[in-house]
Amino acid sequence: MTMPNNIEFKEKKVNYKKPEWLRKKLTPSAQIEMEGLLKDVGGLHTICQEAKCPNISECFAKKNATFLILGDICTRRCSYCNVKTGLPTEVDLSEIQKVTTSVKHLGLKFVVITSPARDDLPDGGAQQFYRVTKDILEKCPDTQVEILIPDFKASEESLKTVIDSGAVIIGHNIETVPRFYKIRKNASYERSIQVLKRLKELGGDKIKTKSALMVGLGETEEEMVQVFKDLVAVGCKFLSIGQYLAPSGDYAKVIEYVKPEQFARYKELAMDLGFEFVHSTPYARSSYLAHEYLGHESANKDLLK
Repeated sequence: MTMPNNIEFKEKKVNYKKPEWLRKKLTPSAQIEMEGLLKDVGGLHTICQEAKCPNISECFAKKNATFLILGDICTRRCSYCNVKTGLPTEVDLSEIQKVTTSVKHLGLKFVVITSPARDDLPDGGAQQFYRVTKDILEKCPDTQVEILIPDFKASEESLKTVIDSGAVIIGHNIETVPRFYKIRKNASYERSIQVLKRLKELGGDKIKTKSALMVGLGETEEEMVQVFKDLVAVGCKFLSIGQYLAPSGDYAKVIEYVKPEQFARYKELAMDLGFEFVHSTPYARSSYLAHEYLGHESANKDLLK
C-alpha cells in the first residue's frame, strides 16, 4: 500500500464549462414518475436524489435506484458530497418494510442499498443493512442485493454483520488517491483499504468486493495506478471510475475534466492489473449499471465494441 506523499496540491487553471462529453441527455418525465413511485411507499430516500447524481434521469427511466437507508443526514462533512450533514434521527425500523415494498412495486431484480456515515451508532448502521437485505431476499427471492457501506470505523463485528446479510456484492468507495484524502473528513486511505481487505478475508468466495474512484481533482496517472494495485492486492475485483463534478461552488473544485480516452486507458490499466470488471467513463458512479458487474463477461464484450 502506498502512503500519502508530500506532493502539494497545486490548483491549475481550468475551463469550468463542461465539455461536450459531459453534456448528458436528461429525461425529466422518468425522474418525476420514479420519484412519485417512491413517495407512494412512504417517501424513501435515494442516494440518486440526495447526492444530485448526474445519472438520475437515466437510471430512473430504467427503474433503477440506489436506496439510502438510515436517513438522509450524514455525520461527516466531506467537501465533495452533497448529502446533508448534522445530527441524524433515530434508526427507523419501518424503512425495512418500505424498501422491500418498493422493490416489489418496481419489479427490481437487482437492488443497491447504501447509507450516509452514521458514526453516532455503535455499529455504524451495520445491523440495519443486515435487516434490510435479509428482508428483501426473504420476500423477493429472485432479487439480488448489493450494499455500499461506509467504513464502520473498520469494526470487525460490523463487517461480519454485513457479510452475513446475503448481499452478493459489498462495496466501499476509496473515492480518491491518498494525496487528496483531506476531502474525506474523518476517513483515511489506510482504513478504507483495510475495510476492503477484511471484507474479502472474512467473506471469502461468497462475496465480491467493489470500490469507486473520482477523477478530476488533480491526481496523476501514477497515483491512480498505485491505487489500482492497492485494491487488487486486497482482493477487490470490481471498480468504477468517474468524473468528479462539484455539486456547487461550495465544494472541492474540479481541477480537470478528464477526457474519454484517458478513462479508456484507466480501464485498460486496471484490467491488466487484475480487476474482473471496470466501468470507467465520465459518468460512471459506484452504483451506475450495477447489475452489469456480476454479468461482467458479456458486459465487458459490449463495452469494448
